[in-house]
Amino acid sequence: MDRSQKREAVAFLKDVFSSSASVVVVHNTGLTVSEMSDLRTQMREAGASFKVAKNRLARLALDGTEFDSIAELLTGPTALGYSEDPVASAKVLVKFAKDNEKLVILGGAMAGQALDVNGVEALAELPSLDELRGKLVGVLAAPATKVAQVLQAPAGQLARVFGAYGASDEAA
Repeated sequence: MDRSQKREAVAFLKDVFSSSASVVVVHNTGLTVSEMSDLRTQMREAGASFKVAKNRLARLALDGTEFDSIAELLTGPTALGYSEDPVASAKVLVKFAKDNEKLVILGGAMAGQALDVNGVEALAELPSLDELRGKLVGVLAAPATKVAQVLQAPAGQLARVFGAYGASDEAA
């Protein structure tokens, strides 16, 4: 890499760190090209990204960001998983690491808070942003449907009572 490529890489990573809600650092020793492609596809489907970056350039890009606590994790063959959804990258990487021992989670950061391996795994167990939105819509819609059911219940009961009186008059 020449200097201009390094500057571009640092600028790209700085942009990544400024726009991401969480970053997960992993060791990726021995992953084949097909495994790496599979991982990137899974990350993309979840709305996350996966980037192998030079440690020194990543450390330069971390300066002054809320993720500067992960600089100590950048040793050896590392890669970064990141996303705007705080849970998406952690979810995919933890699942992939369980199936493939060549990917080792080192830690990460979210909202200025450093996370160890257990923290990343706990983050991966949380529902995603889309799942939370769905639950919120369900919670907000539930009272409206209950109000509609309560308002319809008396009318339904009255109709059944009138129907019963009508049936008894016909029988008599």
